[in-house]
Amino acid sequence: MARQKGIIKLKGTIGDITFYKTKDGHLAREKGGIDANRIKNDPAFQRTRENGSEFGRAGKAGKILRTALRALLLNTADGRMVSRLTQKMVEVIQADVTSVRGLRNVIDGEAEMLAGFEFNIRGKLGTSLFAPFVGAIDRASGEITVDLEPFVPANLIAAPSGTTHFKIISAGAEIDFETETFVEAHSETAILPWDAVATVAISQLNTVTPASTKPLFLALGVEFYQEVNGQMYPLKNGSYNPLALVQVSGL
Repeated sequence: MARQKGIIKLKGTIGDITFYKTKDGHLAREKGGIDANRIKNDPAFQRTRENGSEFGRAGKAGKILRTALRALLLNTADGRMVSRLTQKMVEVIQADVTSVRGLRNVIDGEAEMLAGFEFNIRGKLGTSLFAPFVGAIDRASGEITVDLEPFVPANLIAAPSGTTHFKIISAGAEIDFETETFVEAHSETAILPWDAVATVAISQLNTVTPASTKPLFLALGVEFYQEVNGQMYPLKNGSYNPLALVQVSGL
């Protein structure tokens, strides 16, 4: 892989060189690779086909999780979040000790491995919110909750420069990775001042299907705001808003 220089940037293929644009800039690489039909049918590429099948399954699993949490992710995500989540889903699938290789899946894997996943590496929940919280997933009732005792925002929230206000957000999601469907509920506080005055206790309830047999997820995050002339604006378009999966029940 080579980086293109000069004023004119090329796209497409010239001879055996392919020119293309990525987030890392304009690049070029030599055309090559193995014929797709051979990969699809040659017994020598059985492992490749199995790996490809599971990678595709991981991509779909990541997409349905992102779709379920879309209401929160609209203001929270980094540019490489999709690829990071897909890679994590691959690890979940590879933890499936029941299915044969190539047919391993999220349901028979270890969905709990997703706990702690940060959707925004530029603003992680683990380095932003220091107020103690209690998250809980009650599978029988379908109640997915998070509770925070009163805390002083200026002391227990590490906010980006320019922050004047914030809100606490959460979501509960029930995901059926086989049918690619979900049930989701989310909550948020009012926009609160980021100052030295203690908040009231915060309790958020997100209800999904009672007695569900599907994986359940609890996401928790913070959104930062700046007040200008009495109006609230998302700070830096949400670039540093943290959101993470704080609890997962895979069943």
